[in-house]
Amino acid sequence: MKRLLTLLLALGLLSSTPAMAAGASAAPDGVPEGAELTVTVAEPTPLPAWAYRELADGYAMGLFGDEIQTHHSQPVTQVQLDKLTGVVAGKLALLEVPANPDKGEALVIDTTRGGVLNALYQEAAAYAFPGIEAGPVDFMRSMKVIRGDGTGLALDRPCTLLEAAAFANRLILNLYDGQNAGSLGLLWKAEGNGNTLYLLGSIHTDRNNLYPFHRQLRDIITGAELAAFELDFNSQEGIDEFTAMQTYSDGTTLKDHIDPELYQEVVNALAPLGMDEAQVAQFKPWALSNSFTALSMLDETASDNAMAIDLYVNARASNAGIPVEGVETYAFQGKIFDDLSDEYQENYLAMTLAMFQGMDAAQDLTEEEKAAYEAALKEQDAIVDSWMEQWKTRDTEGFAKAYPKDELSANPSDELNSKLFEGRDPNMIAWADRWLKQEGSHTGLMTVGAGHMIGNTGVVQGLKDLGYAVEVVSLP
Repeated sequence: MKRLLTLLLALGLLSSTPAMAAGASAAPDGVPEGAELTVTVAEPTPLPAWAYRELADGYAMGLFGDEIQTHHSQPVTQVQLDKLTGVVAGKLALLEVPANPDKGEALVIDTTRGGVLNALYQEAAAYAFPGIEAGPVDFMRSMKVIRGDGTGLALDRPCTLLEAAAFANRLILNLYDGQNAGSLGLLWKAEGNGNTLYLLGSIHTDRNNLYPFHRQLRDIITGAELAAFELDFNSQEGIDEFTAMQTYSDGTTLKDHIDPELYQEVVNALAPLGMDEAQVAQFKPWALSNSFTALSMLDETASDNAMAIDLYVNARASNAGIPVEGVETYAFQGKIFDDLSDEYQENYLAMTLAMFQGMDAAQDLTEEEKAAYEAALKEQDAIVDSWMEQWKTRDTEGFAKAYPKDELSANPSDELNSKLFEGRDPNMIAWADRWLKQEGSHTGLMTVGAGHMIGNTGVVQGLKDLGYAVEVVSLP
C-alpha cells in the first residue's frame, strides 16, 4: 500500500473528461459582459457565453452539477438554493474570519433575485468581513456579486439557477481574494529567450477543500497563451482510443485473466456504483485498478463533482479560449499500463481494491492484523493529506522531501515504477525546451503530475541543466 501511494501523483486521470469546457469567451450581442441572464424560457437554451468564465470555479467547488447545462435558465428551486448556501457556508468557514457580533435583522429569503442575494449575504454576515455592515445590496454590489443587466438589479424577479450559481461563485471568490486566500499550487516559473513558461505540478485528485484556487494562480492560468497537459483532455479521438485500450477485444473477459475470488470481490465492490458484472468483465485489470486508485483518493472534503486539479485547469483555460495541447498521447499513457505483465496487473488490482475497500478488506484478519491494517490506512490518509497541504501552500521543498521520486526511479525492478518516469521526464523537458526556444515573447503554462516536476530527472532540474532560469513563483 505504501509503495503504491508513492506512485499516485504520476498517474493521469486518463478516463476523465473535463467538465464545463467551452471555447466561447465573449459576451453575446446585446448582453453586457458580466451581466446575468435576464430571460427565463420554458425550453432549454444554450448557456450565455459570459457564463463560461465562471463555470470551472463553480463546478469545481460543487455549487452545481451538470444540470446547469439544461436547467440554467429555469428558476432556482429552494433545494438548489439550500445547496448553494451550504457550499458558501462551508467555504467561508475555512477562512477563519472572526465572527460578526452584529448580524443585523432577519432578511426575507425566497427565490427572487433579492431573496437569493439575502440568503447568500447572511452566510457572509456571520463573519466580520470588511464592509459587511453596509447591508445585503450594497455589500453584494461592492463585492461585484450582483451586476444587473444595465437597466437595474431586478431584485423582485425570479432568480434563475445560473444567476444564483453566479452570485454564489462570485461571493466566494471575491471574499477569498480579499483575504489573500486560496490554494497556491506547486508552481515554478522558467524563463529564457524572452519567453516565460509556468510549471504547475498537479495532483490528480480533489481533496482537502482544494477549491477555490488563489487569484494569483487563476490569473496565471487565464493569462497563458497556451496550456499544455500530460494529455489533451479535449481530444475526443484520444479519449475514445484510450477507452478502447481499457477493454478486451480478443473475446476474453476479466474473469479469464484473474483469480476467481478476486474477480468476484471486484464485481461486488463495483455493484454499488451502478456497474453490473457484464460491464465489469469488459475491463482489463489495470483499467479497474486506476479507477479504484482515483476513488480511494477521495474523501468527505472532495466536492460533489470531484474535479481533479489538471481537469480544472483545463476547463478554466478552455473556457477562456486558450489553446490546449497534450505533451503525451492517450495511446502512450495507455501502453504504460497495457504492457504490464498479467501477474503484475492482477497484483495491482488486488492492492488498489484493498485501498478502495478500506477496513472492509480486513474482515478476515485477526484483531492484531486489523489493528496493523487500520494503522496503515491512517498513514495512507496522512501522506495524501500532507501532499495536498503542501500543494495548497506551495511548499515545494516539503513536497520534494515527502515524495521519494529519486528512490522510485532507482528501483527499475518494479514494472510500473520504471514505466512511470523512464522516458517521460525527458519528453516533458524537451517540450518545455521547445516552448522556451521559440521566437518572440510568449507566456505559457505546463501542468503535469507533480512527481514529474521534482527530483534529479524532473522538469525543474532538467530546464536548469539546459541553462534556463527556473524559480518557485513568489507567494502573493
